[in-house]
Amino acid sequence: MACNFTISNSAAAELIRQSAFGGTPGEMHIDFLPDGFDEGWLYIRLRCGSQDGTPFARTDGITLFAPPEQLSLLIGLSLDYYGDLSGGGFLISTPEGAQTSTCGSGYKMLSK
Repeated sequence: MACNFTISNSAAAELIRQSAFGGTPGEMHIDFLPDGFDEGWLYIRLRCGSQDGTPFARTDGITLFAPPEQLSLLIGLSLDYYGDLSGGGFLISTPEGAQTSTCGSGYKMLSK
């Protein structure tokens, strides 16, 4: 199941909260969506349940599922969550050879 994907404690807590609120305790789905301008950006999307994905990471009572065709995009990355008085959000690490989006929830591979 593991693909060397790390989930921080704060991300695990928020994933558990969202999965319970969404009616699928302990199950969340992550995938990447391309940007709308065809510039190569990929942004994470998190949804409740397995969404017919493949389980690939588990920690602290939460199992993350992803589309099988996107598992290679998740290898070696980490998911974090930040929260403050104005809200919060998930952040994904940037793989080697990529540029981080300004919001921290996506990346774009740099051309060589």
